[in-house]
Amino acid sequence: MLDGVDLAVEAGESMTIIGQSGSGKSVTLKCILGLVRPDAGSIRIDGEEIVGLGERDLARVRAKFGMLFQGSALFDSLPVWRNVTFALTQGRARDTARMRAIAQENLERVGLGPEVLNLRPSELSGGMQKRVALARAIAPRPEIIFFDEPTTGLDPIRADVINDLIMSLVDDLGITALTITHDMASARKIAHRVAMLYQGKIIWHGPRDRLYDSGNPYVDQFVQGNAEGPIR
Repeated sequence: MLDGVDLAVEAGESMTIIGQSGSGKSVTLKCILGLVRPDAGSIRIDGEEIVGLGERDLARVRAKFGMLFQGSALFDSLPVWRNVTFALTQGRARDTARMRAIAQENLERVGLGPEVLNLRPSELSGGMQKRVALARAIAPRPEIIFFDEPTTGLDPIRADVINDLIMSLVDDLGITALTITHDMASARKIAHRVAMLYQGKIIWHGPRDRLYDSGNPYVDQFVQGNAEGPIR
C-alpha cells in the first residue's frame, strides 16, 4: 500500500527506487502503468493526468513504456526473434524478414549475435535471457523503460553487464529509466537519483553519491545490510 508517494522523474533521467520487499515498489510501477487504480492522488505522464483515463487512452499512454520483468517473462514457445518483436506484431506472423532484421538490430545493441535468433529461451543462460528481454523492451523504441529487479539471479559479472546496458540506453538513446532493485551495486552505478520507499512512503531521495551518506538511519541500515537499526 502506498501512502502519499511524491516523486518526479525527469526526461532522460535514471531513477532507482530501493526498499524492502512489500514496501510498495512494484505497486508504484503498476499505478504508473494504470494496472492499479489509486484511491486518490495524481499521476502525470508528460504532463497528462492518467488517473481516471479510460482503457483506450491508457493503452495510448502505455505505448510510451517498455518493461524488463524480473523473471524476463519470455515466451518459451516462441524463438528469440519473435520474442524480441512481440510488441511490434502482437505475436502475429507479419513481414518475417523485416521482423528478423529488427530483432537482430536490437539483439546486437545488447551484445547478442544472430546465432540466437532461432533459439528458444530455454536454450539460453539466465544472463542471455535478461538481454533478450531487454532487447524486447527497447524494440518499440519506448520513451520510458521500467526495470524490475534487473540483476536478480545473476552473478556479479553478468549483473554488471546488465547495468552497463541500462546506462547505455539512457546515455545513447535518451531513454528515461525507472528501476526497482535490492542491488546496491546496481543502484550506485545506474542511477542519477535514488529514492527509498518504507511502509508505502518515500522517506528519502537524493543523488546516488549520497546513498551511503544520506544522514537517514533507515537508508543507512538498508544500504549497509545491517540487522540492527530502525527497520525491523
